[in-house]
Amino acid sequence: VLLITVAKEGKKFQGQEMVKVKAHELRGKKKEELLHQLNELKTELQQLNVNKVTGGAPSKLSKIKVFRKSIARVLTVISQSQRENLKKFYANKKYKPLDLRSKKTRAMRRALTKHEASLKTVRQVKKLRHFGIRKYAVKE
Repeated sequence: VLLITVAKEGKKFQGQEMVKVKAHELRGKKKEELLHQLNELKTELQQLNVNKVTGGAPSKLSKIKVFRKSIARVLTVISQSQRENLKKFYANKKYKPLDLRSKKTRAMRRALTKHEASLKTVRQVKKLRHFGIRKYAVKE
């Protein structure tokens, strides 16, 4: 086992530092950098797939999974950052896209708003005005 680990460390193939991308590191990067990294990962994955077809070394074949997961991580971070930006943009707007609205339940979405529920009819207002709240005092 020791010999294999030494051999792996000694060997450096193109893009080895790109392996196993961490999501928290990606979040600090700009969109252009993420897209550039995504392209690099995809080209590396293509090379590995070509090696697989031509009968490459098992050490390289095991990296295919790692690169696929790394590509997925980069794409996830890109989509999450886009959603965050959209949420900021639509924060104070009257209408929001359906996927950015709060889900809740169907009944809650259709329920009256606080303002609508508190509104009173003209007849109710007149009745309240004419017959105000009565105050009672208890005599001992």
